[in-house]
Amino acid sequence: MDRLIADTAERIFSDHVDRGVLDAAEHGEFPRALWDVVREAGLHLVGSPGSGTDGGDLCELLKVAGRHASPLPLAEVLMANSFLDEAGLTTIAVGGVAPWGRAADRVVTVEGEMSVDFDVAEDVNLAGESRDRVQMRNAHRVDLPGQLYERMALSRAALMVGALDRILAMAIDYATEREQFGRPIAKFQAVQHNLAILAGEVAAARCACDGAIMALGSPHLAVTVAAAKARVGEAAGVAAEIAHQVHGAMGFTHEHSLHHFTRRLWAWRDEYGRETHWQEQLGRRVAGGGADSVWEFLVGAG
Repeated sequence: MDRLIADTAERIFSDHVDRGVLDAAEHGEFPRALWDVVREAGLHLVGSPGSGTDGGDLCELLKVAGRHASPLPLAEVLMANSFLDEAGLTTIAVGGVAPWGRAADRVVTVEGEMSVDFDVAEDVNLAGESRDRVQMRNAHRVDLPGQLYERMALSRAALMVGALDRILAMAIDYATEREQFGRPIAKFQAVQHNLAILAGEVAAARCACDGAIMALGSPHLAVTVAAAKARVGEAAGVAAEIAHQVHGAMGFTHEHSLHHFTRRLWAWRDEYGRETHWQEQLGRRVAGGGADSVWEFLVGAG
C-alpha cells in the first residue's frame, strides 16, 4: 500500500474515530463528519479506475479501518467505486441487507441490480452496526466484477485482520501496565502463554489474508479467499476469548473499548460466509480433484 495513503488513513481514523463516534453510530447516527473527511482526502476512491491504486491498496486501507473500528460502510463504498462511475455513498446488499442503507445514495446487490429508489427497514448486526433491510424499486442491471461475493468476503477478512492487530496491541499494553502481586501481569507465565497464542493467531490470520490479496486478479482467488475467510474467522474466536481473559473483568464492561473490536470480529466473521461455509468450499474442491491431486492443489493454490 502506498505509504502516503496508509499514513493519511491512519491519521484520519485516529483523529476522527473515538468512543463518542462509535457509540453514536451504534445508536443509528451516521458518522457524517468522518465521511466528509474521508471524501475530502479521496480515500473513498482507493481501488477505483484512474486512481493509481488497485485492489491490494483497497484491502490494505480496510485493514487500517478495521484497526480503528471505523463505523463507515467503507468496504461497500470502495468496492462499488471500483466498478461503478459513482463516487457517492453506495452500499452493497446481500440477501436484502445493506450496511447503512438508511444513509446511502444508491444500493447495489451482489446479483448485479442497482437502484436509487428503495425502502429501508433499519436493523443492526451483533456489533450494533447498521445492517438495514432494503427493498429496491426501479432497479436496473449493472456489470459486476468477477467473483464479487469472494471479493466482499476478502473485504471482511481485511477488516478483521485490522481489528485483530488492534486487539493484540490492546492486550499487550494492558498486560504490561496492569500489576498484580507487585508486578505486571505480563510477567506471569500463564499470561505470557496466552499472549503468545494470541500473537500466533493474529499472524496466521494476516498471512492468510495477505495470500488472498496477492491472488487478486489470478485464477486462484476463490481458493485463497476461502482459506483466508476460514482462517481469519477461526482466529477471531480465539483472539476475542484470550483478549477478554487478559483484560479480566474490565474487558467485559461497556466502558472499556475492547468490545468495539471483539463484537465486530464476531459480526464480520458471519458476513459473506462464516468458516464452515468456506471450509466446505475447500473440502469439495479437494475431494473433487481426487487423492492424487491433493499435493498439486496445496502447492498451486487450487
